[in-house]
Amino acid sequence: MPTDVWTVQRVLDWTVGYLQRKGDERPRLSAEWLLCAATGLTRVEVYTNFDRPLTPDELALMRESVARRGRGEPLQYVTGEMPFRHIVMRCEKGVLIPRPETEVLVDGCLEALAGIDAPRVLEIGTGTGCIALSLATECPGTRVIATDVSPRAVALATRNRDALDLAGVVDVIECDLASGVPEALMGSFDLLVSNPPYIPTAVLQNEVPPEVKDYEPHLALDGGLDGLDVFRRLLDLAPIALKPGATMALELSEDNVEMAADVCREQGGWSHVEVRQDLTRRPRVLLATREGE
Repeated sequence: MPTDVWTVQRVLDWTVGYLQRKGDERPRLSAEWLLCAATGLTRVEVYTNFDRPLTPDELALMRESVARRGRGEPLQYVTGEMPFRHIVMRCEKGVLIPRPETEVLVDGCLEALAGIDAPRVLEIGTGTGCIALSLATECPGTRVIATDVSPRAVALATRNRDALDLAGVVDVIECDLASGVPEALMGSFDLLVSNPPYIPTAVLQNEVPPEVKDYEPHLALDGGLDGLDVFRRLLDLAPIALKPGATMALELSEDNVEMAADVCREQGGWSHVEVRQDLTRRPRVLLATREGE
C-alpha cells in the first residue's frame, strides 16, 4: 500500500481490490473489518467518514493487517475478535474461531435450561469460551464449569470471561475432558455441552480449506477416522456427569451427526435423541435427554 495520504474511502477501495486479487471470497467484508480494527470506527462510521485520512499509525496497522489477510490468515485472527450472539470474543492463533453455526447449539442449550432454577452446566472444550459465556450471559443464575486441554485456550477463555465480568459465574479449568472437575460435582449437571473436534482426519487433510487447515489448531478439528473419537468419550462421560433428565448438547458434522445419534440410542439411558439443523439447514446439532425426572 502506498505511503502518501490515504482517506478511509481510498484505503477501503484499494483493500477490496487487493484482497479480491488474492482470492478472498468476501473482500469487501474483510476490508471493512480490517479498517474498523485499524481505525476504531464502526462499519457505519466507515461509510460516513470517507474523507477522513488515516493517521500514520492507523495506516501502518492497516498495511500489516491487509498483508496478513492476503496471505490467507483468518480474518478473526487478524482483527483479534469475533462477534458471537450478544457478546464479542477475543480471538487469537492456537484457539478455534467461533462459528455462527454454533449459535444454534446455544439455542438448544437455552431451551434445555429453561425453567431450571440455578442450572449447572459443564462445557467440554471451551476454546474462546463463547458457549459458556453466552449461556452465563443469557441465562441468569447459571453456573458453568468450562474445561479445555489446551493451556492457550484456557488462558484466552479466562480473559474473555473476565472482560465480561463473569469470574464469579464461570470457572475455567485446564484438563482433559472433565478430569479436573471436582468429583463432588459429577452427577449434578443439568447440561453437558461441547463443540468437540469432529472432522474426520482424511477430510481435514484433503478437503478442508487452507484458511482453516493451515491456521486453526488441529487439536480442535481432528476427530479421528470417522470424526467421532471425542464424541464417544463424551458419551461415556455423560451418564457420570449429568443428573437424571438432564441434556447433552453437541455440535458435530453433517456427515456423522446421524451416526452419533444412532450410537446414543444404542447406548440406552436416553429418553429422547434429536438432530437439529444449523443456520444453513445442515444437520449439525445433537440433543439428547437422559432418562429420569
